[in-house]
Amino acid sequence: MLAIACPGQGSQKPGFLSPWLELPGFRDHLESLSSAAELDLVAHGTVSDEETIKDTAVAQPLIVGAGLATLRALLGDDLSRVGAFSGHSVGEITAAAAAGVLSGEQAMVFVRERGNGMAAASAVTPTGMSAVMGGAQDDVIATLDRHGLTAANMNGGGQVVAAGTLEQLEALLADPPARARVIPLSVAGAFHTHHMQPAIEPLARYAETIEPNEPARPLVSNRDGQAITDGGVVLERLVSQVGSPVRWDLCMATLLELGVSGMIEVAPAGTLAGLAKRGMKGVQTVALRTPDDLDAARELIETHADPRD
Repeated sequence: MLAIACPGQGSQKPGFLSPWLELPGFRDHLESLSSAAELDLVAHGTVSDEETIKDTAVAQPLIVGAGLATLRALLGDDLSRVGAFSGHSVGEITAAAAAGVLSGEQAMVFVRERGNGMAAASAVTPTGMSAVMGGAQDDVIATLDRHGLTAANMNGGGQVVAAGTLEQLEALLADPPARARVIPLSVAGAFHTHHMQPAIEPLARYAETIEPNEPARPLVSNRDGQAITDGGVVLERLVSQVGSPVRWDLCMATLLELGVSGMIEVAPAGTLAGLAKRGMKGVQTVALRTPDDLDAARELIETHADPRD
């Protein structure tokens, strides 16, 4: 079975979309998504600097737009051979659109509202996130609790992402869990924590205007790893996810239970494919970093995807 995985915030790098613009039709599709997001995704994916694309209101639409555009470059509009979809944090919006729950335009408006709301929430108190690599999980969680931090992402493979105020994160850096490294992340807020609560209500109001479709294939949810087949439930979870931890460890476990043997990560790719190497042993992965990866992705599709009808 083939799964499509969609990365989250922090995966973007300056210029990462430049080589993709050489593909026929790619720029036109990205410009269409830009119109819905009211943001120049072409510029932000090619010439904007690191500080600009770190801004939550820019990063989130950029990541979703890049994911949808690179997925179309790979598969066109025919996703019938995909067995399951999943996305990490904001990537869950990419996955919902890829699965057909939202249209591309709805996804871009949704992520625009999400990004603006989370950027505003982040401005209330200086907050951030840091990856904790290694250490015993119980010890890691106890250390985060001691510093008043939240385990915002449980990523599996010995990686937990801590979120909280900058002072709390500095204390964690000075006093990490035993046998663990702490790596500050390039994000502008404590996402998936109570700090994001102000962003939920306006996003919920926008969600009320959407009539979601049923997903074409199961969408594995960040909340608890459950494989969701109801479009309304997907939409509700996209809203509440803003202030709730991401359980990517459980998503990977469910993908394995579903029988996934091959996984393609759309751009800006690399993070989820790396986690899969540790948390989804035996699953073949391809990260769509540049168009040079398309041939390997197509080979993976022929090996692992559902047969053609």
